[in-house]
This record gives sequence, C-alpha cells and structure tokens, in this order.
Amino acid sequence: MNIPDPAPIIDLMEGFRRSKTLFVAVNLGIFDLLANTPLTSEEVAARLNTNPDATNRLLEACMALGLLVTADGKFCNSPAADTYLRTSSDRAINGYLLYSNSVLYQLWGNLEDAIREGTPRWEQTFGWPGPIFEHFFSTPEKMRTFTMGMHGLGVSTSPDVVRAFDLSRFQTMADLGAATGHLVIAACETWPQLRGIVFDLEKVTALAREFVDKSPASDRITILPGDFFTGELPDADLYALGRILHDWPEHRIRTLLRRICDKLPSGGALLIAEKLLTEDRREPIGAHMQSLSMLICTEGKERSLSEYQALLTEAGFAKVDGKRTGRYLDAILATKG
Repeated sequence: MNIPDPAPIIDLMEGFRRSKTLFVAVNLGIFDLLANTPLTSEEVAARLNTNPDATNRLLEACMALGLLVTADGKFCNSPAADTYLRTSSDRAINGYLLYSNSVLYQLWGNLEDAIREGTPRWEQTFGWPGPIFEHFFSTPEKMRTFTMGMHGLGVSTSPDVVRAFDLSRFQTMADLGAATGHLVIAACETWPQLRGIVFDLEKVTALAREFVDKSPASDRITILPGDFFTGELPDADLYALGRILHDWPEHRIRTLLRRICDKLPSGGALLIAEKLLTEDRREPIGAHMQSLSMLICTEGKERSLSEYQALLTEAGFAKVDGKRTGRYLDAILATKG
C-alpha cells in the first residue's frame, strides 16, 4: 500500500507558527535593531529588555526562516528582511504585518463562525460596531501604520500593473482610493504622456504628498481629496482602482462602477489591480486565502476575471481584458464603448 506523505498537512498545521514568529520579530523591532549593526542574541535581549534564552530561540527561528543570517556569532538581516522588514526601507511592509498581528490574527480565530454565518467578525472579535475601515483610520498613527504597509506591497506590484496594458493613448489617470499614490506614480513614471491624480480621503492625502514629491514625475501628479462613493469624481480618461473592489459587496461595487463608467468619455477606461482567481477556482492559493480574509474583516471577496467581466459589462463597459502579472496583483482593463 502506497501511504501518502503527511508532510504537506504537517506543513499547513505549523504554518501559523511561522507567521506568528515573523509578526513578533517585527513587533519587537528586531529587523530595525539589526539593520546596520550585527549583534549577539545577548546584546539583542539587553536592548529589547527580553529574556536572553527566549530571544536567542526567536533569533535562531528567524534565521531558519531565512530572515536573519549569522557571522562570528552575531545576527544581522538577510537581504529580504532588510528590504521588506526594515521600517526605513521604501519597500517596507511592516505596517501590514503589524496589522496582521494585531487585527487579522485575532479575526482569523473566529473563521469558523464566519463560515457558519457568512458575515465579518469585527464585532465578535473586538466589539467594534461598524466597518473595520473606520478603525484602521481612527488615529493618525493607525492610519499611517496601515497605509505604509499597503504602500510597501504597492511599490512592488504597481510597476507590473501599469505595464500590463498599453496606456499610451490616455492623457489623465485618476486613481480612486489611491492611498500613498504608488499606482499613479508608477503609471506616470512609465508613461511620459500621462498626467496623474491621487484621489483619496482628505486625511490620507497628506501622506500621499510625501511620496509624490519624491517622484521624478511629481510635476505631472495632482493630489485631490474626496470620497469615490459620494463625492464628485475628477475628470480623467483613465480611472484606476487598486485593491478596492475586493473590499466591498456587489451592490456597492455596482454603484461605484456605474459612477466611473458614466463619468468616463467614450474610449476611456478603468484599470483594476486585484488578485484574480482562475476560472476553475483551483488557484492561486494566495487569492483563496485573501478571499477568506475578506470574509472575516470586510464585506468583500476575491473574484475571477469572468466575475469582474460580468460586473463591468453590467456597469456599461464594452470591452474587458485581464492580464496575470505573475506578481502579488493582476490587472484588468475595462474600456467604455
């Protein structure tokens, strides 16, 4: 009898241990501490005021996970950790990891109830009476931490999204819910004829200014405050939605897509950045995990290209194309007839 290898199941069983190890190391500031100065585990423990033996176990675990390396008995960041886990890095995703630790990790503990009832778990987990987004931005510090985490993911994926289609025919791109403006910045730096508009809530736009000002295309990028559900949309022949549609139920999506399509001129388009499920629903794993995450923390989900095509066609778009980028997010271009 050929008995299957249990390794894949054991690997899944232990997966939460690896993620929690990463979360704790980020939360303690280990990767910032080791950014420029290699230290022994005893030196790390002394600076963090943590137990020496426990700290050594954590550092060795991070080494086994490929996050730290050692030389002469001292620990320092691996190249990947120095790029994505050092707070001062332009590509840092620390904010998203801190959110994963303090919010998502708790919400996922109530996944069974979400499956039974089909509803988010923020009230059950935290006692919050309203949508989770209100709590992300409840203080300037929380808003910055979360937004910077999304920025780190964005700067790694936005260049691929804006190159997925030929955008040379468009003159003005308005990114709705643009956060730090990474998608607009990537588009304007890639397509020299393009002018960009960063459109988001007023409390977010000050953070966007920091990144727009650093871009060589800054003279072609405008920042405008507004709400894409209720406010007047800026004039543009290309709109963009990056990781927006997966947050919302279909009745809200229909409202937003109709608003965009009605505002666009003939031949204008909407560029969408989202994870795309395959049509047979088998992959990618990350999209399925994200869809479960949307179940417990928002009112949205991940979709296949055909599902987005149906929503976009209903809203009035005549042509919908999809491209897999091979990165964290895929791209859709919907053109108005």
